[in-house]
Amino acid sequence: MSEQAPIHIVPYDPTWPAQFDEERTILAQLLQTWLFGTIEHVGSTAVPGLCAKPVIDVMVGVQSLADSIPGRDALVAAGYQYAAYKTDVMHWLCKPSFDMRTHHIHLVPYGSPLWYERLSFRDLLRRDQKVAKAYAKLKVDLAARFKFDREAYTQAKGPFIYEMLKLGGEDG
Repeated sequence: MSEQAPIHIVPYDPTWPAQFDEERTILAQLLQTWLFGTIEHVGSTAVPGLCAKPVIDVMVGVQSLADSIPGRDALVAAGYQYAAYKTDVMHWLCKPSFDMRTHHIHLVPYGSPLWYERLSFRDLLRRDQKVAKAYAKLKVDLAARFKFDREAYTQAKGPFIYEMLKLGGEDG
């Protein structure tokens, strides 16, 4: 990947669900041969009211990473950008470019630990406002600290995510 664009956290945008729906329709057509399970809106843009990087995270269920390599290649042929990132658990792509991202696409084996972790954390944030507020504060703080280092930003969120999933949130 080229030099990374800075991390910007913005207030919740009520158009994010519609942006996801539009992308889901495109992906369902492009990946119909490899789709296994559902296409899910994950990440902070999937949580009403939560601030986020303005990038729609889409998790696509596939049967396996090996079986979905042709699907990944079909996305690249359609203009998505592929990066060999966390290749042991997913195929990761973005669009329209590494420097200007509007969508992150994660091809993840349906029912895998990563699949359940992403859905569980999204659902926890949706139902527990205290956890969502604490996560929002953490994201803003980390974005300021790691403005040009997306990997450090992502890794620094990890302990909070795992702790909250372990606890199940205050309401769960």
